[in-house]
Amino acid sequence: MTDPLLSVRGLTTRFRTDRGTVTAVDEVSFDVAAGETLAIVGESGSGKSVTALSILRLIPNPPGEIAAGQIVFEGRDLLKLSDRDIRAVRGDRIAMIFQEPMSSLNPSLTVGMQIAEPVQLHRGLSWAQSLDAARVLLEKVHIPDAASRLHTYPHQYSGGMRQRAMIADEPTTALDVTVQAQILDLLKELTRETGAALILITHDLGVVARYADRVVVMYGGRVVETAPARALYGQPQHPYTRGLLASVPRLDGPAGERLVPIDGSPPDLAALPAGCAFAPRCTLAVDACHSTRPRLRAVSAAQPLHLHACLLDLAGDTGAGRAVARSPQEALP
Repeated sequence: MTDPLLSVRGLTTRFRTDRGTVTAVDEVSFDVAAGETLAIVGESGSGKSVTALSILRLIPNPPGEIAAGQIVFEGRDLLKLSDRDIRAVRGDRIAMIFQEPMSSLNPSLTVGMQIAEPVQLHRGLSWAQSLDAARVLLEKVHIPDAASRLHTYPHQYSGGMRQRAMIADEPTTALDVTVQAQILDLLKELTRETGAALILITHDLGVVARYADRVVVMYGGRVVETAPARALYGQPQHPYTRGLLASVPRLDGPAGERLVPIDGSPPDLAALPAGCAFAPRCTLAVDACHSTRPRLRAVSAAQPLHLHACLLDLAGDTGAGRAVARSPQEALP
């Protein structure tokens, strides 16, 4: 892989609460290359969105703080930039678009004004030039009659058109499947055209399978598995990843196949277990899983880009989610 456009190393983000300090993101590391699509997946509360907010230093302080780590973008550690310098990066070189386009767009301003204002701020163009740049951007995201649409308000856009204007953190929320596919195809198209990197934060494993080049699976604020998408779907190594895959329907699965939910609930981040955070829900857990925190390690020398944080060795099992039903004795290396 080429040098990463964005490199996250040891990112740790904490929040002070009435119950004590909560570590929402715990030593998270990953890279994203130019032109690459990385998906971050996991249940609610796994740390996906806090990771993204941390990258742009949008964590409110107090109660939150980025306690440790590096976020290197284009050779600069974003955590070391002044407030003024990070504002110059945010919304220009890196942007996050949130999942609700109607609430993200100001209903009292035209869409053109809302696009042109940051263009003028970051690029130093005249207002007329900024509006023309906004028109070009609307055309790039396939808004019909972009010149006239500059002067209309968000409520005059369809949901799909608003999402095209926003292209989001979880870009397909509240959209029907046809519009969802259009938005994601557009994201991939723009990534290829501009050489940008794209991070998809989603629960939708179908979206991940179709659009992601690589996947980061998070649980309890930690990365539990990361791999090229094809390898992750073909040979998942962490029991949590296998549980996620087993809990969603598959078009190539046998008729009448029963989905297998993951028993239990996501962990309480204020009271994580000493060992593997997934151990209380894992049917494969052995005694060591409850006392020893596993670190990310390569599946094998032949697969150095496929990492997992599990004490057990599941490399010989290609069950793709079925292993969660096996006994601990069968899972031992």
